[in-house]
Amino acid sequence: MGLLDIKNLSVTYRGSDGDVPAVRGIDLSVGPGQTVGVAGESGCGKSTIVGSVLRLLPRSTKVTGEILLDGENVLDMGWGRLRAVRWAEASIIFQGAMHSLNPVQRIGKQLAEPIVLHERISERKAQVRAGELLEQVGLPPARMHNYPHQFSGGQKQRIMIAMAPACKPKVILADEPTTALDVMVQAQVLGLMSDLVRELGLGLVLISHDLSVLTRTCQRIAVMYAGKIVEQGPAHEIFTGPAHPYSEALAAAFPTVGDQRFRYAPRGLGGDPPHPQDLPTGCTFHPRCPVVKDECATVTVELWPAGPGRSAACVQVRDAERVSR
Repeated sequence: MGLLDIKNLSVTYRGSDGDVPAVRGIDLSVGPGQTVGVAGESGCGKSTIVGSVLRLLPRSTKVTGEILLDGENVLDMGWGRLRAVRWAEASIIFQGAMHSLNPVQRIGKQLAEPIVLHERISERKAQVRAGELLEQVGLPPARMHNYPHQFSGGQKQRIMIAMAPACKPKVILADEPTTALDVMVQAQVLGLMSDLVRELGLGLVLISHDLSVLTRTCQRIAVMYAGKIVEQGPAHEIFTGPAHPYSEALAAAFPTVGDQRFRYAPRGLGGDPPHPQDLPTGCTFHPRCPVVKDECATVTVELWPAGPGRSAACVQVRDAERVSR
């Protein structure tokens, strides 16, 4: 059992035009000292998974399955227990730092508040810790006295990252934590997060559309499409030798600097992901798949073995595995 075990998770939003199935039966596990990446285009369900772990989704949302945080099902927790678990057991780095910080509170106050609440220490000691957290992400402790509007967008994102380990949680959920950062700060922040995982033995779930970022940081990657995991396995292997056509398209979307072929003929994937209320029959990726077969339009393939520690939901993988038996 890991620090975080997600089992058969399905999430359905209730909209004015009917139910919207955002996540459709996924399994994901993160152990101590592990970093697991979740990749995919916008709208595939990545952020919904993060929001469901600590029940931050709208109350009308239907969530089924199990979300085990250190063996305890989050979906069965009372509100008192859930409040105690947030920050102290698991914390989240939100993608939108601009909307996540209180504009009328100084940064030091916002950093110190969860520390005082969960660790029951004095405000003075919590302020000292807040300064240390800012220093970890490359901001001077003196800036604790500033308000959010006095920071740049990238600096706000670094403040959000500083908040995540404030109460020494076992699991950190990071939703696109480096999107607003320049490449130099991005490398620094990713290094910091890797150090936290190694030194504190916590588990990290890193959400990103950027496979290259996940490959540098994560041991394992789960690739999502239309609310389901279509491939999972060791990060480097998925980036360099993807088994699912969608994973291959994601990996190919990153150009090689200096290669003229990418300049004049950029590679990408045509079309858009399907709307959750209008999913294609069979394999949901088949309308965009460059190697589609006739049966892909009617046959739904679950995850099949694709090598040591790997699996992919594709008829080609299924057929290759059957031949190798």
